[in-house]
Amino acid sequence: MASAQSDGLVIKSSAFKHNGDIPKVFTCQGKDTSPPLEWDHAPKGTKTFALIVDDPDAPDPKNPQRTWVHWVLYNIPLNVKALAENIQALPPGAKDGLNDWKRSGYGGPCPPIGRHRYFHKLFALDKELTFKSTPTKAELEAAMEGHILGRAELIGTYQK
Repeated sequence: MASAQSDGLVIKSSAFKHNGDIPKVFTCQGKDTSPPLEWDHAPKGTKTFALIVDDPDAPDPKNPQRTWVHWVLYNIPLNVKALAENIQALPPGAKDGLNDWKRSGYGGPCPPIGRHRYFHKLFALDKELTFKSTPTKAELEAAMEGHILGRAELIGTYQK
């Protein structure tokens, strides 16, 4: 297991190393299931966590034009320290946002060309967030502003 960290917060996966290859099972060429993730060392004052998984290399790493959002989760309770592989039900209190397929839940890597990077970004927040409807990544980021106590990042790569 390898991880990336900042501010003491750490996120890692037993499925791939930081900057390593994401196994095919977690992609559109496999079962398209979410990878196992775990974290530790939440900063003092943390109330909830948020997770954003995105790909800044879309559609072509040699000429990226947008960041594609694969997964948005928020209000993950403080006592939750991991998300299981192929998670079927979110922990009580946790909520899904919208990915760029305009649906909730995980959508795995499916790069049209080249090797893409997939950023698994974990945020420790000082409050629960509320929305009138299911938020996008941009809406979640706006709501998190001023409430981020720590951040950790795990990068995986994938190429068809």
